[in-house]
Amino acid sequence: MSKRKEEAGHIHPLTQVVNQIGKIFNDLGFEIAEGPEIENEHYNFDALNIPAEHPARDMWDTFWLAPQSAGKLLRTHTSPVQIRYMEKHKPPIRIIAPGRVFRHEATDATHEAQFFQLEGLMVGEAVSLATLKGVFENFFENFFGKKIEMRLRPSYFPFVEPGVEVDIKFGKKWLEVIGAGMVHPKVLEGVGIDSGKYQGFAFGGGIDRFAMLKFGIPDVRMLYNGDLRVVNQF
Repeated sequence: MSKRKEEAGHIHPLTQVVNQIGKIFNDLGFEIAEGPEIENEHYNFDALNIPAEHPARDMWDTFWLAPQSAGKLLRTHTSPVQIRYMEKHKPPIRIIAPGRVFRHEATDATHEAQFFQLEGLMVGEAVSLATLKGVFENFFENFFGKKIEMRLRPSYFPFVEPGVEVDIKFGKKWLEVIGAGMVHPKVLEGVGIDSGKYQGFAFGGGIDRFAMLKFGIPDVRMLYNGDLRVVNQF
């Protein structure tokens, strides 16, 4: 009696991308940090220089958990992981924080109510935007397997100063892929790090977006609908 042949499974494209990103940054001396998906208002907002009534809170469409007065929410970014890590570790610090985040927004080809985000943090005595630029030139070349033209544009995020958008040239188009900047002194001081001695940069971008660019996936919803015809291609 012949044995039934078992078919091998496939690693989901998002998992492949997370694993590759982790290896690239690990080779640069970064470690992976994790934190809870259910957060509180302090770590998700206040400790990141986004106090109550700050207009920047409108940038994050938040899922609050009832009762809202308890201050519990589904994290809108993985930045709280950075705060929790800095509370327990002294510089120099090099971490990335990949993980699932949640935003209360309509879904379309480029947006989902839940998605995977990559955030990172580097803090030391001689960290600058030039350091950030060098890290990302290395990352993009290793991730896409070729040199990628990159530019930094001024932008605003309450937890960094100055803030920048990181764009890459894909084909003939410039695409915004990462928000970044130098960690705001208030954020460093809030976790007990001397902002007069240490500086750092932080960044955040969508892992889903990286997967779509790398594999030519046209609609982010294809990564979450459970259709094996998508997964089986990988």
